[in-house]
Amino acid sequence: MAHLSPPGALRAFTSAVLRAEGVPDPDADLLADTLVTAELWGHASHGMLRLPWYVARLRTGATQRVTRITTIRDTGALMVLDGGHGIGQVITHHAVSQGVERAKIHGVSAIGVRNSGHFGTAAYFTRQAAEQGCIALLCTNASPAMAPWGGKRKSIGTNPWSIAAPAGDRGVLVMDLANTAVARGKVYLAAERGTAIPPGWAADADGDPTTDPRAAIEGLILPMAGPKGYVMSFMFDVLAGVLTGSAFGDQVVGPYEPKQTSGAGHLLLTIDVAAMADPAEYAARVEALIDATRTAPKASWAHKILVPGELEDRNAERNSRQIELTATTWASLAELAAESNVALPPAEEVSQPAEELVTPSTEEVPA
Repeated sequence: MAHLSPPGALRAFTSAVLRAEGVPDPDADLLADTLVTAELWGHASHGMLRLPWYVARLRTGATQRVTRITTIRDTGALMVLDGGHGIGQVITHHAVSQGVERAKIHGVSAIGVRNSGHFGTAAYFTRQAAEQGCIALLCTNASPAMAPWGGKRKSIGTNPWSIAAPAGDRGVLVMDLANTAVARGKVYLAAERGTAIPPGWAADADGDPTTDPRAAIEGLILPMAGPKGYVMSFMFDVLAGVLTGSAFGDQVVGPYEPKQTSGAGHLLLTIDVAAMADPAEYAARVEALIDATRTAPKASWAHKILVPGELEDRNAERNSRQIELTATTWASLAELAAESNVALPPAEEVSQPAEELVTPSTEEVPA
């Protein structure tokens, strides 16, 4: 049975569990909000199912309970930060604060991060910059998931990236994607639900295509668009890992590995819109682009054309009262509740639907 629980109750529960593990209050609240926000956006693969993974890493010391960030290099518009193997969300939130502050001074900023960890959804952070009048690009490397094009051993991460931009009266535009055919979390989510994954997502340990999520976890996630996805992941590792002085390639460790430090690296580029364009003129131009796109002639299968970030906004409105968690995720939260002496949030049991894992809907522009 699946469970429905209010977002606020899930936030409070998650914060309480993290505080019980020794995470400071503001950091616990931030990490909780990133997980629940992912659920609200419809990205359960980056939501509550990850809380047990994070807690396991805190307990072994692979992730430090108290995040201590040090500055390695500071030229004004450019910084390199060392996260000290702390909580990835806390480190990245600090990077965004610095990135926006320095872009407002210099017009543009670059913040490199080394020795961080998994930070959840990149869009959570780029949206923060866009809401403050900046355009932001955030990329990260990740633990090995795909093989180089022509190879059969995984050595390159999904290495996701996000771009967000203010959109005048239309809010915020934001994209967030991995360079694989699918984010690896969606494969873990399929395994939790006991459902097959679509063809084209993954291969097994022998390199043969598979629709079995368990075989995919032991095997390879395939790159999006064939070799294009591979070269994009490779170059984002140059930016996020090599350039920042962090781990790269198969040295990066993922959040589902409880005992080893992650070594993930990130790079944040931030542009102050007001430094490059008149804000009112920019707003009018971006609104015109959005309106022209939304009113473009539709394909026969489409009910409505959406722009980047709009699907998540619609999902957040739909899920604002109740978030659905799989039976497996709920069971893992119940175990954490017992271990941490924290009360489970209120929830309603429902029959678990056979839910489609492919993100695009008939109301979304095809990628």
